[in-house]
Amino acid sequence: MEWKGNRGEGTKTYSSYSRNHEITIPGKEIILGSSDPSFRGDPSRHNPEELLVSAISSCHMLWYLHLCAVNGIVVTSYEDHPEGIMMEEKNGSGQFKEVFIRPKIEISSGDISVARGLHIQAHEFCFIARSVNFPVICEPEIKLAY
Repeated sequence: MEWKGNRGEGTKTYSSYSRNHEITIPGKEIILGSSDPSFRGDPSRHNPEELLVSAISSCHMLWYLHLCAVNGIVVTSYEDHPEGIMMEEKNGSGQFKEVFIRPKIEISSGDISVARGLHIQAHEFCFIARSVNFPVICEPEIKLAY
């Protein structure tokens, strides 16, 4: 991670610097980061809060797909629009209160009730959800693909 926001004065004042940074992982594309726009960040870049919520959603999905594959559930479509609820304290600090993942899934074969139950298992295995100190609530919608 490298901060790219020195506009010539460094952090002389709260408004004198950009929050832009780059996250680099060897052999992968650069992730352009910033802070949330409410904290003077660039809205076209990823912010840490979005990345955390996305990591929870992604980890859950990957475990879910694995569990479906080994349990005879054929997933043909998976989409999620996760949402994180945050609380900000008077001193400016804050934390996540909870994260909702709401996967919309289509299956072409298998039992829908089994498919629904695999979300519980996926949550139990998800490295990211197991590492956070707030509830991750899963509200899946599952339907048969025609």
